[in-house]
Amino acid sequence: MNFAAMDFETANAKRASACSLALAIVRNNQVTHEFYSLINPETDFSWRNINVHGIHKQDVANAPTFPELWDHIAPLFTANKLVVAHNASFDNSVLKRTLERYDLLLPHYLTLDTLKTSKQFYPQMVNHKLNTVCDELHIELEHHHNALDDSVACANILLTQQQQFGNSVLRNFVKAI
Repeated sequence: MNFAAMDFETANAKRASACSLALAIVRNNQVTHEFYSLINPETDFSWRNINVHGIHKQDVANAPTFPELWDHIAPLFTANKLVVAHNASFDNSVLKRTLERYDLLLPHYLTLDTLKTSKQFYPQMVNHKLNTVCDELHIELEHHHNALDDSVACANILLTQQQQFGNSVLRNFVKAI
């Protein structure tokens, strides 16, 4: 299975305020590359968001803006590529709103949400938050809400589900954006 697991953190409640992004690239059922970057969202930070992820405005002062990053990661977002996230509706909307904010062309790609697969496959879990699913599946998640740790954990959730349930079952959860 080949895919990219994506995770964003935002500066405030607005989806177009990405302040960090991570991608865990999976090739032949293994995480082979990891990408992480702070992003200067060119907007204010909310104390609520800072309390979640610990990223402050001064941390991103010299970080690239999203358009500067997009040139490097855009090839991962094409019609035949799978991009996975835990609570993909959030991460996909951050990507979409940020692209719209900068008048960048919206990509078409395939997506799968490990939150949805986890709810389907493990209904007995108390909840299906990333840290809960990782604990239950014995997947390492050292720093929850660090985008890189979250993206690698998400990749490992899908790899575990692939081993347990197979590719044909997982294909039912893939949708095109």
